[in-house]
Amino acid sequence: MGSTLSSIRIALRAIRRSPLRATLTVLGILIGVTSVVTVTALGTGARENVGGQIQSLGSNFIIIFPQSAAVSGAKGAQGVGARLTEDDGHALRDESLSIAAVAPVLRARGQVVFADKNTSTSLIGSTRDFLTVRNWKVIRGAIWEVHDEATKSKVCVVGATVAKNLFGATDPVGQTVRIGRYPYRVIGLLEAKGEAPFGGDQDDIVLMPISSMRARVMRTPPGFAGVLMLSATSADTTDRAVHQIESILRQRHRIGEGREPDFAIRTQKEFQALQQTIYSLLTILLVGVAAVSLVVGGIGVMNIMLVSVTERTREIGIRMAIGARAADIRGQFLVEAIVLAMIGGIAGALLGAVLIAIAAAVLGWSMSLSPEALAVSLGVSGLTGVVFGFFPARRAAHLDPIEALRRE
Repeated sequence: MGSTLSSIRIALRAIRRSPLRATLTVLGILIGVTSVVTVTALGTGARENVGGQIQSLGSNFIIIFPQSAAVSGAKGAQGVGARLTEDDGHALRDESLSIAAVAPVLRARGQVVFADKNTSTSLIGSTRDFLTVRNWKVIRGAIWEVHDEATKSKVCVVGATVAKNLFGATDPVGQTVRIGRYPYRVIGLLEAKGEAPFGGDQDDIVLMPISSMRARVMRTPPGFAGVLMLSATSADTTDRAVHQIESILRQRHRIGEGREPDFAIRTQKEFQALQQTIYSLLTILLVGVAAVSLVVGGIGVMNIMLVSVTERTREIGIRMAIGARAADIRGQFLVEAIVLAMIGGIAGALLGAVLIAIAAAVLGWSMSLSPEALAVSLGVSGLTGVVFGFFPARRAAHLDPIEALRRE
C-alpha cells in the first residue's frame, strides 16, 4: 500500500513537471469519457421521453388503417376494398373478447375562428369512445352525450394548444367558434398530452361527433371511417386482439386466407419495439465513436510514456543502481500511465455532467449522470492506462542499468 501511494506521488510530480504535455495526453480520454456519459444520458432521456409519448397514444392502443387490396395480382386502381366503416367497429367491439373500446376516426385540417382570432388545426370526428381508447380526459366541461352523435349536434371539445391560440387565458367552455360556415359550441377542454411519438402536437386538435364531422366538414359516404382506433382489454391480450381483428375483418370484407387484406393493423407494442431498436442502434453507434476516442487517447498516453522513458533513462539507471528491481520500475511507469488516464476520465465525467445539465435544460428532458455509466467510464479509463501503459513500463523495466547510467 505504501509503495503504491509513493508511486502515485511520484507520478503526480512527473505530471506537474509537464502540465501542457499531460493535458494534451489526457485530451483523447477526456473526450471519450465525456462522450460515453453524455450519450448514455441522452439515450436514456430520449428513450423515456419517446416512451412517454407512445404511452400517451392510449391504453393498449391498436390502430387499423385501410389499404388497397391486390386484385388479380395488381393493385386496384381505385383502392379496391380500402374502406373501413363504423359497422366494422361495432362488429369488432361486439365479437371480440379482447377489445375494450373502438372509435372510428375521421381527420382533416381546417380553420377554426373565434372573434378576431383564427387557427389552422386538426379536426377530428369520432365517438365518445375516442377518449377511452386514447386514455384522454376532459379537464374542464364535458364530452358530448350519445344523442349528440345521433342528431349531428354542432358541439366540440378543444385541445390545449387550440384553447391557448384562440382563447388565451379565457375559459373556452361555453364559447362559440366557427368551423367552415357553421358555428360550434365548445363544451370541453382536453388535458394536455404534448408531442406525438413521431412528431406533431397532440393538443392541436378540435374533437367533434363523427356524424357532425361527416355532415358539415368532411363529406364522406354514410358510415365511412378513415381509421379505427381500438383499445385492448390489457397489454397481455393485445396480440390476441390483433388475431381476432384480422379474423373478423377478413370475414366481413370477404377476404380469404392467403389473400392480401384491405387493412393494416399497428399496435402500441410495435411502436415501442421500433423505438427500442432505433435507440439501441444509435447508442451502439455513438458508444463506438466514444470507444475510438478512448483508443486514440490511449495511444496518446503510450506515446507520452515512451517519451518519458527516454527522457528519464538516466533516472531509471540510478534507481536500478541503488537497488530498484525491474518490477519496481515497471510498476512506477504503469502507475503513471493509469494516473494520467484516470485524470482524463475524471475530467471527462465532470465535463459530461455539465453537458448533461445543459442538455436537460435545453431539451426539457429528465436526464442525469448515470452511476453505472460513470463507473464504466472510469473503469475503462483505468483499463486504458493499464493496456497502453504496459509497453512503455515494460521497456523501462528492461533497460540495462549500465547503459542507462551512461545516458546524458
